[in-house]
This record gives sequence, C-alpha cells and structure tokens, in this order.
Amino acid sequence: MATRVDPTFFKSLEKFGVKDWKDCYHCGNCTANCPLTEEDTLFPRKTIRQAQMGLKDKLISNTDLWMCYFCGDCTKTCPREANPCEIMRSIRRYQTSVYDWTGLSKKLYTSAAWEIAVIVGIGIIILALFGLFLPPSAELWSNPARFINAQGGVMINNLVDGISGSKFLYIIHYGDWVMALIAGGLLISNIFRMFYLTLWRDTSVRIPLTAYVTEFWRLVYHFLTQPKLRKCDDKSYWLGHITLMTGYTIMFILIVALLPVFQTEEIVPWYNWQRILGYYATFGILVFLIPVIVGRFRKRQCKLKHTHPTDWHFIIMLGLTALSGIAVHIFRLSGMPLETYFSYVIHLAILVPMILIEVPFTKWSHLAYRPFAIYIKALKRAAGRREEAPIPQFA
Repeated sequence: MATRVDPTFFKSLEKFGVKDWKDCYHCGNCTANCPLTEEDTLFPRKTIRQAQMGLKDKLISNTDLWMCYFCGDCTKTCPREANPCEIMRSIRRYQTSVYDWTGLSKKLYTSAAWEIAVIVGIGIIILALFGLFLPPSAELWSNPARFINAQGGVMINNLVDGISGSKFLYIIHYGDWVMALIAGGLLISNIFRMFYLTLWRDTSVRIPLTAYVTEFWRLVYHFLTQPKLRKCDDKSYWLGHITLMTGYTIMFILIVALLPVFQTEEIVPWYNWQRILGYYATFGILVFLIPVIVGRFRKRQCKLKHTHPTDWHFIIMLGLTALSGIAVHIFRLSGMPLETYFSYVIHLAILVPMILIEVPFTKWSHLAYRPFAIYIKALKRAAGRREEAPIPQFA
C-alpha cells in the first residue's frame, strides 16, 4: 500500500504552535524515559517522526498522541532541547481540528482574533436575550425587599420583570438543554469522525463486534480515574487534573441536568448537598487554575513554559466563570437583589460561550478524545488478537 507524503505538512503544523520540530533527530531518549510508553505505543518519537516526514494520513490515524498527558518528562531529558512535549501538544491541536468536521476548531486554534470574536459574539447574544426577554424587575431599584426570602437571601428566580419564579427557572433550564444539545451534538459527531479517521476507514482492521462491548469499560475507567497520569513523575499533576475534571463535570451536571433542584429560592444550609457539590466544583476549578496561572508566568516547569493563545483563553474563561459564580453566590446570600441579577447575567454570558467553544472544539473536547483513543487502541488490540488466534482444524 502506497504512503502519501506531504512535503509542506510542517507548515500546516506551525500554525498550531509547532516551532522547533526540526530540532529532533530521533535519538529515542524521550521514548525510553517516558513512563507511559508501551510496546505498541512508542511516543513521542513515532508521532514526531510522522510529522517531520509529512506522513499526514498516518499522523491523523495515530491515537498514540492521546496516551500522552504532557507532563513534560520527555522534555526534561531531551539532549537537543527540542521540547517534544510542546511538539506533541501542538500536534494534538492539529488532530483536534481534523476531528472537527465544521472547520471551526481550526479557525479557533490558528487565529486568536477568531476565538476572541466568537467568545465575545456569543456573550453579547446572551446579554441581548436577557435585555429583550428577561429584563430586571423595576422593583429591584424601588422595592428590593420584595425579593428577599425569610432567610435573608435573594429569591433569584423572581428577579425578572413580569415572569414568575418557576417560569423563569424553566426558561433558563430549557436554554441549558439547548446549549448542552448543541455542544454535546457537535462533540459526539466529532467523536464519530475520530472513529472513522483512526479506525473504520482502515478496511484491513476487522474489529470483533463483541470487542465494542467487552472493551468499553476501559473508556469509562480512564475517563473517571485517568490512571495513566499517575505514572508520571509529578504525582500532584494527576491530583490537580482529576480535581479539575471532577469539579467541572459536577458543575456541568448541576447547571444542565439538575438546575430545577439546584437553583431554588430557599437558601439551604452549608451542609446541604447542593452547596457541598457547588463548593467542590468551585474548589476543583480554582485549585487547578491558581498553580497553572502562577506556573505559566514563572515558566519553570516544562509543561508550562510555552503557552498557546487558546491556553490563556481557556484559563481566563474558566477563571471568570468561577469568579462570577462566586459573586452570584455571595450577593444572593447577602440579600442584594440588584447585584445578584446583574452578576447572574454576566455569569451566563461567560459560561455559555465557554461551554459552546471549549466542549466541542478546543480544551474540554480532550477529556472525551483521550478515553475514546484508549478505547480505540483496545479495539485494535482485540482485532490483532483475533488475527493471531489459531485456525481450528477439522478432520
């Protein structure tokens, strides 16, 4: 089977952040020192070699990249200072753009102006929708006490002019579902494209139908626990990563699936499940963000020395989401209706574009691509075992 070589492929990769891709001369030191390297997963060397040689199709179908957690151990031991960690991270951005059939991921990764414009544009739409259909009640200025409940907190679902609390809540809830369906639908369609590019289009690989069921546990297990990351030298990296992932996942479930029981008029005690989960989600985000922001400014750790514009956009959006959510909570507990309304609107104007952009197109999509890549790798191994199985002999 002929292999197509694209001699200009490296120019495409440079748009995604790869700069020193030619410095690597494949001594194999990075692969030998990586704790995640396995017999059939020889990264970073194999992936970087495919990129250097212009083997575009092979690189696109290569799932080894997603076995990497970009801990930076490979960069520490590189004798050429080629920074294989950052090269791998840049190729990950490229693969993410290839999986995305809309082409928007490529625009967001290769143009900071495009990403900022999309973020601001969606935010303005959210502000406009509130201004047109859910404006603040006039009594927020003239009679704010009307919006205070018996516990001294703000009745958040009654702040809108002419709309009852339950109706307002379900308008927001249905809007959450629309947002989740758009983001989830795009991500799921991109995952199907990932399967096609890395597995299904190769007709020489025959996956046993039973393997799709028997190997599925790997997807769930690696998504929930991310055990490969624990093999890296920096164990705190796994702890921070898993705390962020669980915190964000809990936040997403609370605001999308459980909003009617989470956003209530009653101010529940601090030990209630609503507040405990909300506090954990906030803690999970902040405990990850603070050291990452400090590390990116100090530039001492290999994995934080080089920052792509989308890295900062993600950090800023996630941080503003957490801070605006904290502001809503404080104003609500303090019995400040006007401040609660405006901070709530601003919170949604930040949260919605973050989810619509990060989930299907950039950073958050990696939480899905990585366990699915592990699942695909397991399916390929199952196909290999099937081919190696002895053929039964009949008399």
